[in-house]
Amino acid sequence: MSPTELPDLLRAAVARLAPVIPVGQELGRRFAEAGHELALVGGPVRDAFIGRTSPDLDFTTDATPDETLAVILGWADAHWEIGRAFGTIGLRKGAYVIEVTTYRSDVYDRTSRKPSVTFGTTLSDDLVRRDFTVNAMAVRFPSLAFVDEHGGLADLAARVLRTPSAPEESFADDPLRMLRAARFASQLGFTVAPDVQAAMTASAESLSMVSAERIREELTKLLMSDSPRVGLTLLVDTGLAEVFLPELPALQLEVDEHHHHKDVYQHSLTVLEQAIRLEGPRSVAGVSAPETVEGPDLVLRLAALLHDVGKPATRRFEPAGGVSFHHHEVVGAKLVAKRLKALRYDKETIAAVAKLVELHLRFHGYGTGEWTDSAVRRYITDAGPLLPRLHLLTRSDSTTRNARKAQWLARTYDDLEARIETLKAAEELAAIRPELDGNEIGEILGVPPGRVIGDAYTFLLGVRLDEGIIGPDAARERLLAWWAERNG
Repeated sequence: MSPTELPDLLRAAVARLAPVIPVGQELGRRFAEAGHELALVGGPVRDAFIGRTSPDLDFTTDATPDETLAVILGWADAHWEIGRAFGTIGLRKGAYVIEVTTYRSDVYDRTSRKPSVTFGTTLSDDLVRRDFTVNAMAVRFPSLAFVDEHGGLADLAARVLRTPSAPEESFADDPLRMLRAARFASQLGFTVAPDVQAAMTASAESLSMVSAERIREELTKLLMSDSPRVGLTLLVDTGLAEVFLPELPALQLEVDEHHHHKDVYQHSLTVLEQAIRLEGPRSVAGVSAPETVEGPDLVLRLAALLHDVGKPATRRFEPAGGVSFHHHEVVGAKLVAKRLKALRYDKETIAAVAKLVELHLRFHGYGTGEWTDSAVRRYITDAGPLLPRLHLLTRSDSTTRNARKAQWLARTYDDLEARIETLKAAEELAAIRPELDGNEIGEILGVPPGRVIGDAYTFLLGVRLDEGIIGPDAARERLLAWWAERNG
């Protein structure tokens, strides 16, 4: 977009801000009457220029938190003070959630994981400390004066990320901004200015001072964007991924001269993209799938990105030629669990992602449909509630350029999914249990609750999976035969 188009962009932004102008002006007048400034700033201003709107509004002011409270009390429908120590007072007015933050000029002390909170005195002080120029634009209220001291509008039109101050200084003030650059590149479809990318590379190690929780949140937001590949590539190219997710750049295995294996890193990024495309309603062999994975789904996306992280540790060049990665799914599941734990993901997410990584190769034993019903049952029960995600991960893992092979794999998995639905409908496998419960097992064997009951239960569950429903009488006979053999 040329500079001559910027006025049109500004007019369009004002039009998009029209719904929030009345509440902004009302609040702005209250601050002005109390002798204070107020400006809408950051994401809401940026989003107005790119056609996005949000009921969440971020304002900045020269008023202290106590002074802000004095202005809003009696006007706001509700308010909260959770961020008061950082200068932020939250409130709700009608349909809008509003945060008012005192001008800030805080920075990291460059040895600590926590920023030193320092309040500024002018809007200029506040804007120059922001992460990127596209987030350093403001609209003053109630005057509606547009403030753009760092060329944010021009950068927005050019779809480029630059920093208001020198990028080296900006990233030294807050290293997490480097991850936000990657996230915005994916979320907004922007490119990163060359000097910004160079500073990210030079400053990558400083990311280690940022807490795992803050890094996790940025990684999650990046993965949940529409095009995470862009940001992930930037993280790897700048060395940032090496600091907090070294398993990803480690996938850049040297491809041998005979091309015995594909580029695992690029393959993993492609699997992620394909998994994202499969989220939501889909069909199997022309019929709507009974179970879908609504996107964006963090568990699926983490599993797709990390499903092959066990390959570097298991790669072997075979004497007869070729390359093997035996048991990389087992090794990968352990690596994934360890890494996600270090990033402070919750236990449920860790367990789910690790399980998907462990199971992602299971389908390749299906062949042309040689699995027995018993094997299909075990596939279902081993996946449990993760089965819909496993379907998508397995399908996404096919990145072959051979169209005939790709079609064959898709048809074969269609067949497996159809068999799964047939068995589930006939046997209610989602709630599969042995045909005798713990009390019945105890009565038949004449034993009290304890380890024996558990072992017997596990045996009967295996019978149920292998043979389907055989009836309680046959189950009793099997149990007694197992008991006799055990005590023989």
